Amino acid sequence: MKILIVGGSGGIGSSLVSTCLDYYPESNIIATYNTHPGNIHHPRLQWRKLDVTIEEDIENLSSELGAIDLLINAVGFLHSGSQKPEKTIKEFDPTFFQHNININTLPSILLAKHFMTSLRSNKATHFVALSAKIGSIEDNKIGGWLSYRVAKSALNMAIKTIAIEWSLKVPNCCIILFHPGTTDTHLSKPFQKNLPDGQLHSAKHTAEALLATINSSAPADTGKFISYNGSEIPW
Repeated sequence: MKILIVGGSGGIGSSLVSTCLDYYPESNIIATYNTHPGNIHHPRLQWRKLDVTIEEDIENLSSELGAIDLLINAVGFLHSGSQKPEKTIKEFDPTFFQHNININTLPSILLAKHFMTSLRSNKATHFVALSAKIGSIEDNKIGGWLSYRVAKSALNMAIKTIAIEWSLKVPNCCIILFHPGTTDTHLSKPFQKNLPDGQLHSAKHTAEALLATINSSAPADTGKFISYNGSEIPW
């Protein structure tokens, strides 16, 4: 089994790497990083540098890896050191908005474009993108966080569209959007203070929930938006 974890050095990504090594003892795992490789080392693990915003980099990686069984995109962006999600439209900044699109939306589309052939198989394969419930239009009741919401909503539409196409062209590949919930990583740190008890969970818990979702999903489930608790999220 060959597994590609894009963003494997991040909070959720690194937990996915270690959990996959345990869950799939016969697997070979390729994990990507942007700046520094993760601190996990294993004979079945290979680290590869990848800029997910550069199409040529993704195309080259797909050509080198060939057929794979599972692709998980764990890359995401919510805030920078100088800018937090918008509380009001008056805080909207086009550059911040475009960065959200570049990191939260574009990479999954490029990965799908160039790994489509790699995921075509006579047996079941999986393509998973981490999204967020906040990208659900139906679930939006309080507003705010405009750039992040729009980027995740665009991701959701892109994956839904790709899933429809692949149901004909890559019929054995199950495409899933996964909502990790509020996971204890650097991405959620500035927003953990007033969370209700039980809402924050570990990256390991998120990784285990995602792998449980993958292991219980078949090609017939393609195009679903699934939460870490197993429930299906409305679009």
